[in-house]
Amino acid sequence: MVDVTARGAKPIALEALDRKIGLGLLTLYGIGVMVGAGIYVLVGTAIGEAGVWAPVSFLLAGLVAVPTALSFSELSTRIPEAAGDSVYVELGLRSHSLSMLVGWINIIVGTVAGAAVLRGGVGYLTSIVDIPFAVGVIGLGLALTLVAVIGVMESLALAGLFTVIEVVGLGLVVWAGFQGESVADWSAPPAPYWPGIFGASIFAFFAFIGFDDLVNMAEEAKNPGRNMPAAILIALAVTAALYALVSLAAVRTVPQEIIATSERPLALVWETATGRSAAFLAAIAVFASLNGVLAQIVMASRVLFGLGRRSTLLRVFYHAHPRFGTPVLATLLLGAALVGAALALPVATLAEFASIALLFVFSVVNLSLIVLKRRVPAAPFRVWTIVPYLGLLACVGAFAASLGGFDMGAH
Repeated sequence: MVDVTARGAKPIALEALDRKIGLGLLTLYGIGVMVGAGIYVLVGTAIGEAGVWAPVSFLLAGLVAVPTALSFSELSTRIPEAAGDSVYVELGLRSHSLSMLVGWINIIVGTVAGAAVLRGGVGYLTSIVDIPFAVGVIGLGLALTLVAVIGVMESLALAGLFTVIEVVGLGLVVWAGFQGESVADWSAPPAPYWPGIFGASIFAFFAFIGFDDLVNMAEEAKNPGRNMPAAILIALAVTAALYALVSLAAVRTVPQEIIATSERPLALVWETATGRSAAFLAAIAVFASLNGVLAQIVMASRVLFGLGRRSTLLRVFYHAHPRFGTPVLATLLLGAALVGAALALPVATLAEFASIALLFVFSVVNLSLIVLKRRVPAAPFRVWTIVPYLGLLACVGAFAASLGGFDMGAH
């Protein structure tokens, strides 16, 4: 394993995170991060843009994500460390300052995304249980932080359970959507409106962000040269299939003009198709949210641990607990920051800017792989030379389109 420290800094003795995670838990973690709680609102927005052709938008978005996912797959086998994105940039572009910037972007994005998901999950929870919002945020946030401290296997096992519950719920929505009566647009679909389809594809690209979280677990993965690429690609394929099937069920069952304005589109699909209450989906949405929050705490703490390896200023975070085998101080700090952000910040707006920041990170990471492949062609898992170029082009294009959307107020 490569140790990269700041210029002029004394070498830091390597501390090891426990290599416990197999392919199954890695894949479940990836699916849980990629699907997340966003599917419960994202589908309606995409249908509002693309209409009955929204499933095509999700498949196109998945295809756009593939090159960057492949780039991350190769990099995770070349450099199987926590703080993956940051060290890829450090070794590829040989820029410590850019590497640290990328690391901090990932930490901030993880904290903001986790805070946004925690707020959403507590919102669903308070519709089921009569508790104050702040009590729900603090209670769930602290509980998930403690799970992340106790151990990575415990964290990922719980996240895996949440993922299974979430996927079962989505499967029930798909089943219901194909049992009910179909709407007119499904029986006689209008001609594809490609500007809307491509617009929804750019928006839906964010549904597949998550492989960057997954690579931060490489230092704790068994046989990362084989398991990391497999987990990333399986999770991406499963997520693309889920979004396509759920959006197919939605456009088949509910008219576009109704589902596009709904804040609970999947509940609307269930209620329209079955005529029964969708209260159980609120409970599943809570599990999905808990999954997303736990995944972000685990990811961001590993990034901070990894930054501590190569920065004397952050060295205090480069420590794995002898009993738990986790970066306890980093986990506690990130858990507290996430809870505070969920209570105090306008996370919806910040989350949109965070998505744009991630596209910048993805662009830099693809560029790093281009340079590394020229410098050292051999790797445990290799993709075609053109792949990082395609990933860079896709990310720069989506980045530009997202900035344009903010300028026009589209978001």
